[in-house]
Amino acid sequence: MSLLGLLAALDPAKVDVDLFLCSHSGPLMRFIPEYVNILPSVDGYSNILNPLKDAFKAGQLRVVAGRLIAKWKHRRYRKAHPAHKADQTIFQILWDCVMPSLPKINPEQEYDLCISYMNPHNIGVQKVNARKKLAWIHTDYSQIETIPERELPVWGAYDYIAAISPDVKNAFIHVFPTLTSKVIDIENIIPENYIIARSKDQSTAYLEMQEGSVKLLSIGRFCEAKNYDNVPYIAKRIVESGLTDLKWYIIGYGGDEELIRRKIAEAKMERHVILLGKKDNPYPYIKACDIYVQPSRYEGKSITVREAQILGKPVVVTNYPTAHSQINDKTDGIIVPLENEGCAAGITNFIKNTKLQRQIVQNIARQDFAGPSEVIKIYSILNNSQS
Repeated sequence: MSLLGLLAALDPAKVDVDLFLCSHSGPLMRFIPEYVNILPSVDGYSNILNPLKDAFKAGQLRVVAGRLIAKWKHRRYRKAHPAHKADQTIFQILWDCVMPSLPKINPEQEYDLCISYMNPHNIGVQKVNARKKLAWIHTDYSQIETIPERELPVWGAYDYIAAISPDVKNAFIHVFPTLTSKVIDIENIIPENYIIARSKDQSTAYLEMQEGSVKLLSIGRFCEAKNYDNVPYIAKRIVESGLTDLKWYIIGYGGDEELIRRKIAEAKMERHVILLGKKDNPYPYIKACDIYVQPSRYEGKSITVREAQILGKPVVVTNYPTAHSQINDKTDGIIVPLENEGCAAGITNFIKNTKLQRQIVQNIARQDFAGPSEVIKIYSILNNSQS
């Protein structure tokens, strides 16, 4: 979504933009601005993370071989480092093993600036010709396991590294102190007009979200970072406090869905915690909720929190390490404890404090959360690359 915001904020009178996507599918494709030239798909890139059997059926045997080698190398790494979690450490090994099998992107073209917006950042380093290169950090490096010696050559090959918040920047620099001079602050650019327009679309949101109840909403992948496995127990404490009309809706999908459903059943919260699945347009649901909640264990800087604020909703975030880069507590949202009991108490008090909710809604109405002025920093880098 923030990539759409960046593309919408750029002035086509000032820049020509080629956009390379590993995959040309997904509900947001039709919202890419018309001035953007979407480069043709390139065989192999869409199979970097697809199931191995799909890559094999597509004839991408070199990609398959690279991924199998990556699995073998990762098993060796895990054996040598048993204390490390397996969630993130495999990815840089994977990128390193697969990249040699992939062709260059638009090799005849030399760009003034290459922006690598998402991983694998190896693509921008190895597969694009450009005078200057910029990579984006969206992750809180204090909360993930990495292999710094593998990532350092990739990050170090970029001229600029954009951090979406001061906390994200500080965490990254702690892991890669030699790259301090390259890290700059560029906030996510949110497409405000797009969000507001889509929130008005005809939708089943108001049918799926029960009227006459206190409606909480969370949006995100079903994964450890989002902490949805603890939502049933948090909701249980809220209901037991007397808010028996609570409905906590969650939009998303991912590998932890079975775990979350099991936790809902264990807490007997089937009537109160409702998984809505994946929604191509989540904005009518944000518009229909009473309070937006980000219950994460960690975040870089949550775009959905900003989207909820743009739509005038009071927001609650847990006290993850970068929370204070996201929220001014009791001004444009509230921050509650991460542990279940404190989180439940904080949300319960906020639900009951309608005066504070109204004050926060008034405060966010006076703020600009879209961040279009951040695009000036992109123009400055472009001018430097041309001089």
